[in-house]
Amino acid sequence: MKSRMLAGTAAVALALVGAVLIIFYAQGADARAMATTSPKKVLVVQKAIPAGTPVNDMASSLVIEDVPAAGVATTALTSLDSKAGTVAAVDLVPGEQLLAERLVAPADVKSSGSVKIPAGLQEVTFELEPKKVVGGRLEAGDHVGIALNFAAGADKAKAGDPTTQLTIRKALVTAVQRAPQPSATAKPADGTNPQDTTLPQGSLMVTVAVNDVDASKIIFTSNNGDLWLTKEPLDAQDNGGFIARKDTVYK
Repeated sequence: MKSRMLAGTAAVALALVGAVLIIFYAQGADARAMATTSPKKVLVVQKAIPAGTPVNDMASSLVIEDVPAAGVATTALTSLDSKAGTVAAVDLVPGEQLLAERLVAPADVKSSGSVKIPAGLQEVTFELEPKKVVGGRLEAGDHVGIALNFAAGADKAKAGDPTTQLTIRKALVTAVQRAPQPSATAKPADGTNPQDTTLPQGSLMVTVAVNDVDASKIIFTSNNGDLWLTKEPLDAQDNGGFIARKDTVYK
């Protein structure tokens, strides 16, 4: 009887040791797999951060994590250095990388929320570099034309040829989030404003109010093609849905 109890105890002990060894092996395998992805340390949101939260109050809600290089956003931050005085432009959710354009001047947060969304429309956000956002000269309340570009074409008549069409017209911009820009220290001798000629830096997050169909087009093109914006006032001409291809662009 006693020998059977000892044997049972030994079996349980061996099973526990085996389980512990498997756990350590799995952890080691995860570490080895992560090492092959050339990980980079970036700031990741750990606890929800409401829009308008000062950067000085964010530290306890952020963690430094190793993220595979291929998955690191271009503007992901590794520290909060040089971000003093900024606030969260939008609600930040756990798990997302902290991007430079998510931290803006307090005045920008106030202005971005002042645009009323027309009834029946919904908001969608996409990220673009300044040259595709009228040089960054967009503000909440502006209207834009949104061109959909596909390198392999989206026109059945000429499958495979690149195509561009200004498909979505006069969409209302409800918010523009941008990385803080370096301030000029002095004006040129001719008295012009140096901000008029300074090239904008970093990407911009643009939010527009559109219907459900146009929202789907924007999301699809963001993932599979390329977006380009025009600043399009409500009285701008609309000459139809011209599809630009190599054989039509000169006509």
